[in-house]
Amino acid sequence: MTDTAAAAADARKSAAEEQARILSHALPFLRRYAGATVVVKYGGHAMDEEHLASSFGGDIALLKQVGVNPVVVHGGGPQINAMLKRLDVKSSFIDGLRVTDQQTVDVVEMVLAGTVNKHVAGLINRAGALAVGICGKDGGLIRAEKIKRARKNPETGEMEEIDLGFVGEPAHVDVRVIHALTGAGLIPVISPVGMDAAGQTYNINADTAAGAVAGALGATRLLMLTDVPGVLDKDKNLIPEMTLGDVRAGIADGTITGGMIPKVENCVDAVQRGVKGAVILDGRQPHACLLELFTEGGYGTLIRA
Repeated sequence: MTDTAAAAADARKSAAEEQARILSHALPFLRRYAGATVVVKYGGHAMDEEHLASSFGGDIALLKQVGVNPVVVHGGGPQINAMLKRLDVKSSFIDGLRVTDQQTVDVVEMVLAGTVNKHVAGLINRAGALAVGICGKDGGLIRAEKIKRARKNPETGEMEEIDLGFVGEPAHVDVRVIHALTGAGLIPVISPVGMDAAGQTYNINADTAAGAVAGALGATRLLMLTDVPGVLDKDKNLIPEMTLGDVRAGIADGTITGGMIPKVENCVDAVQRGVKGAVILDGRQPHACLLELFTEGGYGTLIRA
């Protein structure tokens, strides 16, 4: 055997040994999550970048193959913005929520429940699992109610109600359609479009929808894939774990600010609904879900009771 061939053989042996080591270290975590329900909120850069999207599809398929029951809830804000621009439909935001008239909600449903939903399901299907795309209107999954918001008028100083149009929040989640799919060995991929008792369609924030679905399922984990590593302290270091009290204190003392506040509040709400733990983690990291579930200490910020 030549030196080159011997070096190649050694490299293959080292790679095989490393793979075996990783599997042996993951075994306790595989046992921990066997049969568990894990809800994953998917969006942001992880959805936009092709290599991350492919990695995500493979990871969800792997979770199913090792005995976990993954349920995916996805967003699609950039895709909605692109379609609204293409159709020359004007759009505005108040406190981070899209003001949604009937024309806009029609576009939202077309993009979320159509193009994006089937794309996400396709990522998982291509990886070898069986995913089915549905929206909150299917099987009465998410009954929505209109969001009511108020803010202080800068001129009068008085509180006034803001009409966001057809922006909703989950009033009730009927998980029968999810159980029907997971019981048949399928992975539900849910777009956050709901409907009220009168049949009106509502656009629902994906984080909020994911938290409500996870709570209704009593999920073991809610994984919120974001564009930041997790909750950071005032020195910009990752906080690996927080209780509900820690979260409230972090908001009160200014550690948690801006767009992170609604994310942690959704996590708190999910935990209070029965989720054993909610995690905010960086979806820009390949295999983020696997790193969180199958490594010691996890990868993001775990929020639990």
